[in-house]
Amino acid sequence: MAIASPTLLSLNSQLSSASSMHRSPHSARTISRRQSCHLVRARNNKINSLPVIEAKTTTDDVSEEDIVIVGAGIAGLATAVSLQRLGVRSLVLEQAESLRTGGTSLTLFKNGWRVLDAIGVGNDLRSQFLEIQGYMLVNRTSNLDLSKQTKNLTTYMKSIRLHSFANTTMADDDPSGYMFRDLWSSALKGWISSILMVVKSEDGRELRSFRFKDEDESQEVRAVERKILLETLAIKLPSAAVRFSSGLARMERRENGKMLLELVDGTRLLAKIVIGCDGIRSPVAKWMGFSEPKYVGHCAFRGLGFYANGQPFEPRVNYVYGRGLRAGYVPVSPTKVYWFICFNSPSPGPKTIDPSVLKKQAKELVKNWPSELLNLIDLTPDETISKTPLVDRWLWPVISPPPSTGTTVLVGDAWHPMTPNLGQGACCALEDAVILSRKLVNAINSGPTSVEDAMKSYGIERWPRVFPLTVRANLVGSLLQWENPVVCSVRNNVVIPKLVRLGPILEHTNFECEPSLKTNF
Repeated sequence: MAIASPTLLSLNSQLSSASSMHRSPHSARTISRRQSCHLVRARNNKINSLPVIEAKTTTDDVSEEDIVIVGAGIAGLATAVSLQRLGVRSLVLEQAESLRTGGTSLTLFKNGWRVLDAIGVGNDLRSQFLEIQGYMLVNRTSNLDLSKQTKNLTTYMKSIRLHSFANTTMADDDPSGYMFRDLWSSALKGWISSILMVVKSEDGRELRSFRFKDEDESQEVRAVERKILLETLAIKLPSAAVRFSSGLARMERRENGKMLLELVDGTRLLAKIVIGCDGIRSPVAKWMGFSEPKYVGHCAFRGLGFYANGQPFEPRVNYVYGRGLRAGYVPVSPTKVYWFICFNSPSPGPKTIDPSVLKKQAKELVKNWPSELLNLIDLTPDETISKTPLVDRWLWPVISPPPSTGTTVLVGDAWHPMTPNLGQGACCALEDAVILSRKLVNAINSGPTSVEDAMKSYGIERWPRVFPLTVRANLVGSLLQWENPVVCSVRNNVVIPKLVRLGPILEHTNFECEPSLKTNF
């Protein structure tokens, strides 16, 4: 989904006092998958040397690298690009044969765009994707033609704007450094005053409308194709920076503190620094003692509809809510529209990859819903449709391992997988990448102790940012998936028309990120 829900608006204000300290026209360049692979494929090449980082080969046939990044997803490539702009090269290992450029899209808010600007790729992406004005929501029984309604209301209704969830309160006198002040009760109180902002009721009545930029001119929201984002990051790296078909089989810490990495093809690497960016099922995180992410009780169909003659929607997120079932869609570009359907399920069920089966299952869930959603599913290319269970991992203080051990550290989903209900998974991964890179570069010439301290500092700074977001994303999803008809009636007839209020908007997207110093190679 990767789209922040516009419900639970004031949950953000209930938790807004926490971790404020962490808020811390080029032409677009696109490349095909073949071009991308040509630019970054380098299975047998070594990284070009720099004054700070250079590749070496030991006499026992073990290749030695200073920094190895495991995983060439968003987190891994963003970390590599950020390091490179600061003058430090890295080697990225990817188990797939090429960039994983399939899939749909993800939503980036202003914190994500600030990072992309800082690492020099923001303007390469902006011109390719529509800026989203806000949100439009309907109750599923209204059966409105949303594209027509949107066109008719263009001059009056531009979007719905949502409140968000700021960081949880940190208490100075708490011995552990952090205290969660009634997290659960705050979440529920926030929900009572904000759940399900509906623009159209069951009888078609307009309730409320808001614009993103009415109260925050700096907000920027765009749905971005994952494929193009990965290719744009990859093209910024030297051709030998990514090794494909390089899955990690085993890790071992040597007495000298270096990490021995054994790949599935038998290749062995000795790394001074290992950065795990290998996703929710991270082998690096498993080696560090992290538990498997937990299934949250919902699954999601996702797809990317293609309109050859141009898609008909205004640049806003359209949400449709039912009982234990919700759906949404948002224009990505002039011809593409991202959609999702989230449904309750006691278990993830069998894995299905047959596109025809997936489309049939998705349409069956929403067969009586607005026709635009059904048409979107029909117009979805086979390679972009998927069904995935939603999972997360809660990083409880004291109980959960730290994100680093020695000179091995985790970034993005490998450390803090979260559900997509706030649209912050990719944004947080980008934040991780730029913060870790800057801390490492400052320490990298000062020896292993300084590097370890830099990684610990990264964890201390990022934990109070990512843990509350993970919890709130989970709560949002759980509350939106309720099936109780009484709750749904209160939601539609009391909460939305009478209790919804304006407040701080998307405060969790406040993140300061200065441009990285670009180095010429």
